[in-house]
Amino acid sequence: MQFLISVIDHETGSATPAEMAAIDAFNARLVADGHWVFAGGLTAPGEAVVLDGRGDHPTEQAGTLAPGGDDYLSGCWIITATDLETARALALEASRCCNRRVELRPFLGS
Repeated sequence: MQFLISVIDHETGSATPAEMAAIDAFNARLVADGHWVFAGGLTAPGEAVVLDGRGDHPTEQAGTLAPGGDDYLSGCWIITATDLETARALALEASRCCNRRVELRPFLGS
C-alpha cells in the first residue's frame, strides 16, 4: 500500500540543522527498509497558484487553497507499507524527525 505523509508547518524555512539531519537519517532508513517512494519540500505558500480548468472560463488564484490560515503544506513523503499500522508508525517517526505535525493518508486503490 502507498501512503502520503504531508508535513504541516506555519513558518517558511524553519527547519533547524538538527531537524534536517534527523530528516536525512529518516529518509535513509526509509530507503534501507524498502518504504521509500518519494519525498520533497515545497516552496513558501506565497509561490502557490490555485488553478481551476473546469467550465468555459478557467480561473487562476495566487496563493494557497486555504489563504489566511497559519498552517500550510511544507513537504511530503510518499511511502509504501504493508499495512496502516506500519504507516502510522512511520508517520509518527516522520513527525518526530521534522518536529512538525503530519497528516497520513492512504492512496486510493493501494
